[in-house]
Amino acid sequence: MEAVRAQPGGATISDIARALTPTMSRRTLQHRLSQLVEAGRLTREGERRWTTYHLPDTPDPEPAETILPMSAASIEIQAYLAQPPQARKPAGYDRSLLDSYRPNDTAYLSDEERAHLHEVGRVHPTEVPAGTYARQIMNRLLIDLAWNSSRLEGNTYSLLDTRRLIEFGEEAEGRERLEAQMILNHKDAIEFLVDAAEDISFNRYTILNLHALLANNLLDEPDAAGRLRFIPVAIERSVFHPLEVPQLIEECFDQLLATAAVITDPFEQAFFIMAQLPYLQPFDDVNKRVSRLAANIPLVRNNLSPLSFTDVPQSVYTEAVLGIYELGRTELMRDVFVWAYERSAARYAAVRQSLGEPDPFRLRQRGALRSVVGEVVRNGMDRRTALAHLRSWSENNMDHADRDRFRQVAEEELLGLHEGNFARYRIKPGEFAAWQKAWRRPVA
Repeated sequence: MEAVRAQPGGATISDIARALTPTMSRRTLQHRLSQLVEAGRLTREGERRWTTYHLPDTPDPEPAETILPMSAASIEIQAYLAQPPQARKPAGYDRSLLDSYRPNDTAYLSDEERAHLHEVGRVHPTEVPAGTYARQIMNRLLIDLAWNSSRLEGNTYSLLDTRRLIEFGEEAEGRERLEAQMILNHKDAIEFLVDAAEDISFNRYTILNLHALLANNLLDEPDAAGRLRFIPVAIERSVFHPLEVPQLIEECFDQLLATAAVITDPFEQAFFIMAQLPYLQPFDDVNKRVSRLAANIPLVRNNLSPLSFTDVPQSVYTEAVLGIYELGRTELMRDVFVWAYERSAARYAAVRQSLGEPDPFRLRQRGALRSVVGEVVRNGMDRRTALAHLRSWSENNMDHADRDRFRQVAEEELLGLHEGNFARYRIKPGEFAAWQKAWRRPVA
């Protein structure tokens, strides 16, 4: 950009190349310039050898720090992928990438990278139940992760559109219904991961149900949601050809989960599933979405800051995935993962400051509160009936010393219920709407 700024009439690629230290290959430079044009930080005029680059008339729409720092290996991967597909070498699934991985011996992330991620992602200094931190920031996490993961799939909803859809059920005008479905599926899947934080793991139950939630109402065959693939699939704009034999897909899927389950470092676990699951393509579709949410399983369970893919450019993420598909190389995905986690952790550190520390009583009684509040709503209780139910329930289920405090907290939770937070009690929209009518009736 400095080289372009020095040429007020427009800079050619040769002008820019001469100004750069150290030098880079012309193909790499073309690719990096295309990234800057796509991000809106440069404009391009003319074609071929008459192409010139200019600074935009408006201020930069994206701060400089949101351009991902790339390792030399990542730049090499990008340069290869900058070639048209017909110039790239066809590649099939290489099972040796899975077979050769030895949990807690092999590592995609270096010791330094893992130590750094633990430092920026650590939240609670003491042992607390799995999912505590994710529950604390649940409302923010639902919107951030649902929007960013959908955006990486080409979804055109804005962040504000996503918030209105999740909190109030309002679909954006002029958008396809499947975009709303994709976001709402993310919401359901995130709630599943957080609500079942103590039960989820890298096993069939978790991953198949995660796929079923994310693929709900989006596949040509409804029964394909939550089911392993037994049809061939093709990857758009790629020369990668996934496995086609159903028995091998299932065998590799089970091996992949067994390998992930015994990795002890949560960040290595997260990255392993992000790299290996899309590469296998075990489902008819929605594989990358499953991998992005599954990467949060060890983070949620260990009360580390979640990964919401904030600010990750869609084009770079796509290149990172293709680098694994076509070259079996993870360096670009590693750079994306580390950078994205740093940004996500910084975001949620700021959120946590504004929220303060969780109430230890509410934390200890979260299961009981979810149960009793859910009963009140699902049974459509009015205020008088609800208060009587809380009194009876606490007397029958709580220690004497906790009864008054529990009734008070449960009443506060009921009074604070609204369209944007009732999902944490596993309440359906219809149940909430019916309960509101009863709750608002004047008490005789």
